[in-house]
Amino acid sequence: MELSEIRREIDEIDQGILELFLKRMNLSIEVAKYKIQNNLPVLNRERERQILKDVMAKAGEDEAYAYRLFSVLMALSKAKQGNLMAGSAPVCEAIRASVKPIDEIFPETGMIAVQGIEGANSQEASEKLVKRGNILYVKTFAAIFDAVESGFCDYGVLPIENNINGSVRAVYELMRERKFAIVRSTRLNIRHSLLAVPGASLSDIREITSHEQALGQCSNFIHSLGDHVHTAACLNTAVAARDVAKNGDKSVASLSSRQCAKLYGLNVLKDDVQDSANNYTRFILVTNKPAVYAGADRISLIVSCENRAGALEEILSMLSSRGVNMSKLESYPVAGRDFESQFYLDLDANIYAPGVMGMLSDLEKRCESFTFLGAYAQV
Repeated sequence: MELSEIRREIDEIDQGILELFLKRMNLSIEVAKYKIQNNLPVLNRERERQILKDVMAKAGEDEAYAYRLFSVLMALSKAKQGNLMAGSAPVCEAIRASVKPIDEIFPETGMIAVQGIEGANSQEASEKLVKRGNILYVKTFAAIFDAVESGFCDYGVLPIENNINGSVRAVYELMRERKFAIVRSTRLNIRHSLLAVPGASLSDIREITSHEQALGQCSNFIHSLGDHVHTAACLNTAVAARDVAKNGDKSVASLSSRQCAKLYGLNVLKDDVQDSANNYTRFILVTNKPAVYAGADRISLIVSCENRAGALEEILSMLSSRGVNMSKLESYPVAGRDFESQFYLDLDANIYAPGVMGMLSDLEKRCESFTFLGAYAQV
């Protein structure tokens, strides 16, 4: 048989498949209407298992391919049903209530809670996130939430992840516990310098202090100094610089920004000591009054699923069946539960895009736990 003839037959088969696929999707609409009328869920796992079992039994040596094909078909069908049934889901109602008018611009002023002191990276981030904000410095991440919850501050700025050292899990946990929302984010290129009191040299240093994330981001440099140099974590990179200046000990240095050298009268022993020049930290702007502004093109979630084979794949199929790109997936263990995890998800998605609200509704209904962290823009 000639290749052209083979391709002609394939084209005919593909046309038939397309016609049957469209017919199947139209029937999915009828199924969705019935489920809405009878208050039934989208997912019927027992029926799905039976369909896949029958398919594999009939497919012979191609059972693996047939399994994948019908899994995708059912995922697409569930996506269409979910879009039609999304209307009254709690997450969708909450999002609609928080959407700002399209002509309302993001506030350029406000009181902002920032962890640390003058010279902290969070200070620089806050200036990018709210152009003319007034800063209130606090000691801990939890204190940021307290300041906003009390009404004393409008927003809080928090580091959420570093591309080298990973997520700041304490922040994610506070976001989940306190039910705050992300309304904006930004990325900073973080550059660390080794700072010490005037008169100190690199050979004098026996201790390096900084925030634990900064210590992790500069681990190669720290190890290069030898075993006689140990580290001590503190609350903030700027706090580290201030304390080094205050104590006046030549054997102690801080990993801080170069700006801190000027602020606290320290000398720069070495610049750019981070492991990589491509060292970025993402900061988020949070509030206890959820708001979605025009241009919001990122969605962040925390979800968990059943501890069984295929459970995570089902969650991911809800995204792929709607063409939603996932820019982050990170797991972390659930405290007190053996071998069970929750997942951080960042999605490149706009709530107005077709299928996105249906996807969020499906996730909320089908995940063991579901926390919507916000829909926002990165600036």
